Amino acid sequence: MGITFDEKSRRFALETENTSYQIMVDKHNRLIHLYYGPKLHGAADYLITCQDRGFSANPYDAGEDRTYSLDALPQEYPTTGTGDFRSPALTVVDEQGVMGCDLTYQKHKIVAGKYALKGLPAAYDKENTSATLVITLEDQVLGLEVDLYYGVLEKTDVVTRAAVIRNAGEGCLRVEKALSANLDFVSGEYDLITFHGRHGMERNTDRQRMINREIRVGSRRGASSHQYNPLAVLAERDTTEMAGGCWGMQFVYSGGFVCSTEKDQYDQVRFQMGLAEYGLSYPLEKGEELIAPEVIMSYSNSGLRQLSWNFADTIKEHVIRGPWQTKIRPVLLNSWEAFYMDFDGEKLRGLADEAKDLGMDMLVLDDGWFGHREDDSTSLGDWFVWEEKLGGSLRDLVDYVHEKDLLFGLWFEPEMVSEDSLLYRKHPDYALQIPGKKPVRGRYQLVLDFSRQEVVDAIYEQVSKVIEENDIDYVKWDYNRSIIDVYSAESACQGKVLYDYILGLYQFLERLHDQFPNLLVEGCSGGGGRFDAGMLYYTPQIWCSDNTDAIDRLKIQYGTSFGYPAMSMGAHVSVSPNEQCGREVSLQTRSLVAMAGTYGYELDPGKMTEEEKAQVRGEITRQKQLAPLVMDGRYYRLSDPFTAPVTAWGFVSRDAGEAFFAAVVMEVSCNMPTRYVRFAGLEPHRFYRNESDGKVYASDALMAVGMPLPFKTGEYQSYSWHLELCGE
Repeated sequence: MGITFDEKSRRFALETENTSYQIMVDKHNRLIHLYYGPKLHGAADYLITCQDRGFSANPYDAGEDRTYSLDALPQEYPTTGTGDFRSPALTVVDEQGVMGCDLTYQKHKIVAGKYALKGLPAAYDKENTSATLVITLEDQVLGLEVDLYYGVLEKTDVVTRAAVIRNAGEGCLRVEKALSANLDFVSGEYDLITFHGRHGMERNTDRQRMINREIRVGSRRGASSHQYNPLAVLAERDTTEMAGGCWGMQFVYSGGFVCSTEKDQYDQVRFQMGLAEYGLSYPLEKGEELIAPEVIMSYSNSGLRQLSWNFADTIKEHVIRGPWQTKIRPVLLNSWEAFYMDFDGEKLRGLADEAKDLGMDMLVLDDGWFGHREDDSTSLGDWFVWEEKLGGSLRDLVDYVHEKDLLFGLWFEPEMVSEDSLLYRKHPDYALQIPGKKPVRGRYQLVLDFSRQEVVDAIYEQVSKVIEENDIDYVKWDYNRSIIDVYSAESACQGKVLYDYILGLYQFLERLHDQFPNLLVEGCSGGGGRFDAGMLYYTPQIWCSDNTDAIDRLKIQYGTSFGYPAMSMGAHVSVSPNEQCGREVSLQTRSLVAMAGTYGYELDPGKMTEEEKAQVRGEITRQKQLAPLVMDGRYYRLSDPFTAPVTAWGFVSRDAGEAFFAAVVMEVSCNMPTRYVRFAGLEPHRFYRNESDGKVYASDALMAVGMPLPFKTGEYQSYSWHLELCGE
């Protein structure tokens, strides 16, 4: 089953194919973390040491034993108020305002299958080969119970964590901090890898040495954010792509989060992830509970590459749902960078004609089709078709597109409202805004209060009607500002609004999933501002960034690959010079970079030359040939775009029978040395034929030395190789 409990030692063992995780209930009924790492045969309880630590205090029930202190012991779920001054996972305040709790073991259960979380996304297991452990802790004085959930996905080497915090007493409790996962390491030298950025330049990698300090990253923005991704890796100091030990955490949640990593006074390291403390003050009356969302954890002793594969396989096999979990994604043409909001029905029909002629699969109508939306200052919340602008009904346009054997997609921003809208004039209270204070605008818009059921229902009724009546195949779900004015007109406690908002969002998306099971939904938040495992549970792909510049995208997609599969990354070809940064890049290079994601176009083909159109047809044909490999193959980071003169990557089939490698030259100068791209993942001692020139290469040489790049003048030259295993 993957989970066992030894009655004598009171030790839990969670086993995946290549890793072990051990927990112990100690002599004082506290839950101690023993071990998480390579497969272990035997017990790890000998790792726990106790000694008199002076200023490290002792729980009362330890009696005269001054060597027992929670300030130094590795714990599974540390809390405020026990003498442990490291970052807690849980902080609770009682009715008198007293902060702290002391949780001890009460009971546990081990069951077959993977747990689910009410109202929240969580990894699932259709084959029912996984296992669940639930450990119940309690503070009898407070009447507080905490169920710690552990799920074991053996094949992908994943242990998941979540917590349910419940008031089983009489008085009201308030949760001020609720993390989902805590890992304590008793020794070791580590680096912390996080993924920072900004709008248009998301998920840059940052590797910091863990010295005696606490490093915290996260989001207070109401969404997981452009600034920090809810993904982090703790790596042994010498860990590389291909070697070394590393532990990763990934939050299955789309709201505010925190990741804390601390090296303490005794050189121990604590690694945590969970809900952001900002804006959280969640009241629990008798019988009520708060769920700390799921964290996916994994360990690799084969370097960062294997850890990324563990995460990618878990997302593909246990998070993404529905028919689009395994279907090849359509090549789309989005109207945004073609026309922005300056379009009519005739222009859109012309765009559909071009899409069909070039071999694309779908036309997407972006912002500007609803209410009286001429610019971004109006009409959000009025999800009815502006037929005067289209010169007819939306259904007529959709039928025209469908008759060309193209799918039709539509842009929505359901969580937002414009002050210049029918909805806001009728229901200003539907927006999050503080009474007596002018709201803070973002992109001229306010945020709807999705913590209220009537608001969710009102918007869902509008959106679902448009989808159903017009036979929409794809929805681009956008979210273009942060939450600032945290006040709900209907909430008795504003400290629960941000959390309940995300529950409302998930409920909306789940209803959409149930009503339209074949609908492809692409998540978006100004591009990659809500790129997380929580959204991928509802939206099988996410627009990776609003920045479509191919060279910036090399860095964005590189960072994203550490936690997410290529099949989830929305990546498109746009014009050159690029409209975000003005950089000039060849069509070949732009196409090659976009092929490492879901692939599509953001431009007006009517402005292309016939030569460019012929090239696009060829690129689309090649992308469709490679799409199964991109979707199901292993992704290889062959170089670091932040430091290397050549950025290279590749996809290799699981049986190593097919591979596709690509490279972009980042630096060019006079009389350059020959650059080599070293391939990976090929079958050793075999031969591969390159599709483009028919030449046969020895796999060992390709992996040991690499493929030499021909010298060409001009910036950002690109190269690719499609290899197939052959018998020569």
